[in-house]
Amino acid sequence: MKQATSNVFDQAVPITPVEQAAVNRRRLQSLDALRGFVMVIMLLDHIRENWYLYMNVPDPVNPVTVEPVMFFIRIVTNLCAPVFVALTGLGAYLYGQNHTRAETAAYLVKRGLLLMAIDVTLLTFAWTVKLPMTFWLQVIWAIGACMIALAALIYLPKKLLLALGLLIVAGHNLLDGIRLLPGEPGFVAWALLHQRDMIALPFGAFARTSYPVLPWIGVIVLGYLLGGWYERDQSSAADSGRRVRRLLALGFGMLAAFVVLRALNVYGDKPWVAGDSALHTIMGFIALTKYPPSLLFLLQTLGVGAILLALFERWEGHPWLNALAVFGGAPMFFYILHIYVLRALYHVAFMIWGPTHGVSFGLDNVNWLWLWYAVLLPVLYVPTAWYSRLKARRRDITWLKYF
Repeated sequence: MKQATSNVFDQAVPITPVEQAAVNRRRLQSLDALRGFVMVIMLLDHIRENWYLYMNVPDPVNPVTVEPVMFFIRIVTNLCAPVFVALTGLGAYLYGQNHTRAETAAYLVKRGLLLMAIDVTLLTFAWTVKLPMTFWLQVIWAIGACMIALAALIYLPKKLLLALGLLIVAGHNLLDGIRLLPGEPGFVAWALLHQRDMIALPFGAFARTSYPVLPWIGVIVLGYLLGGWYERDQSSAADSGRRVRRLLALGFGMLAAFVVLRALNVYGDKPWVAGDSALHTIMGFIALTKYPPSLLFLLQTLGVGAILLALFERWEGHPWLNALAVFGGAPMFFYILHIYVLRALYHVAFMIWGPTHGVSFGLDNVNWLWLWYAVLLPVLYVPTAWYSRLKARRRDITWLKYF
């Protein structure tokens, strides 16, 4: 029988197989809770995008022209994409614990293609309802593409995979100066990989590469390798304590690297300048490029993500963490649901009141954002909880695992 501790600071005590299984479940709950946290704060950002479209939030966020409340909402919700992509890689590693490498690769390809199809059909239709269509290749597309890339990369030795992931994340900003124009050789491939742009399609349609995928491939690779800290033989309470310490060291180390590199102002993102007040100086310091994500953007967001993952593992069992894990247990269902609910509400408001800010409908008072958030979060929780329970209960329904 294995020995473990009920608390990382307690003396070793025996643990039964049933208790060991409970430890395993709680460990995985921390991953679902972090996914759920990402979903919850993402809702806040998408409410902003629907009701306050007239308040332009550029990339990186301009600390001079953007209201502080909108600025900090955007900064906080910047956690969503990097953390979710990293967790997707980690989840692929855990999937591989119970499947062969070929089975894992096949799963990644099938799920990746499904996500890409969902983004250019269901989600594009939600955001764009006019012809000719603009297909928004956004975060779901990027995650799908990264999963397909990971399906090939998992055959590499882990050391080589680590070197590749670090090279992509740390070095891709060296490619920022490469700009191709439509019609030039390689433009389409480069727009998909590293240059946010519009790709002309037949019949007057366009594809907007909102999330160029090269840096995200680096993120999913590093997330995949992080799965090594969650091996089946590292599931005791003592292992959990060691993992928490590693995650905290990783997270704070990434944040320290961010502060140093940002202060040097020589690499990793667009330069920052001091503002006319302490607040604007801080805003300028933390305003980073997301499309594609710069090295500093990833150090900041993934550093916070690692710390949150450690804290969630330490706080397992708290009721509020259980609620977050519900959202994280059915992230794709929640993502599609909340987008359609928000877009339906927007179009109803537009039909009733018409355009209130230029060609779009918008709310004047930012406080409405918090009210809508407080209303929609519990409303969306109910169907998400139902689907999450269905997904956990009906493992015999194969297609459920893809959502």
